[in-house]
Amino acid sequence: MLHSVMKIWIDADACPKPVKEVIFKASARLKIKVILVANNYLNIPLSPLLEFIQVDEGADVADDYIADNCEAVDIVITQDIPLADRVVKKGALAIDPRGDVHTEETIQERLSVRDFMTELRDNGMITSGPAAFSDKDKIKFNNSLDREITKRLSNK
Repeated sequence: MLHSVMKIWIDADACPKPVKEVIFKASARLKIKVILVANNYLNIPLSPLLEFIQVDEGADVADDYIADNCEAVDIVITQDIPLADRVVKKGALAIDPRGDVHTEETIQERLSVRDFMTELRDNGMITSGPAAFSDKDKIKFNNSLDREITKRLSNK
């Protein structure tokens, strides 16, 4: 049975390949539609459950498309904190590629930290970027995705 109501959206330009592979497997197993949105062309497996939408170049164009088109029942995969904030405000769930789930309770703190770090960098402070994506991150993401999909499907 196709779960036509819930969709998984991927902010795909910066999404690690192992995360996309986890999502593709979950989609095939559970018959959930996945929509990848990116500025650049992506080669994805052929499947009626997978859709790729290429948007115009530009800052936040993919984010705007996802935020405008996702629905409250959807899951959005993004590491972009402002996009996560926008989709959470719509009632959708945001999960970052490392498996952190963003909710109404957590997103404001994440925005504050992001803004603080941006301010430090803008003032010349050198900050380190995130650690390299690891197998532990993939496992945490897989567990978070499975848990959240299960919750959403059981609340139908």
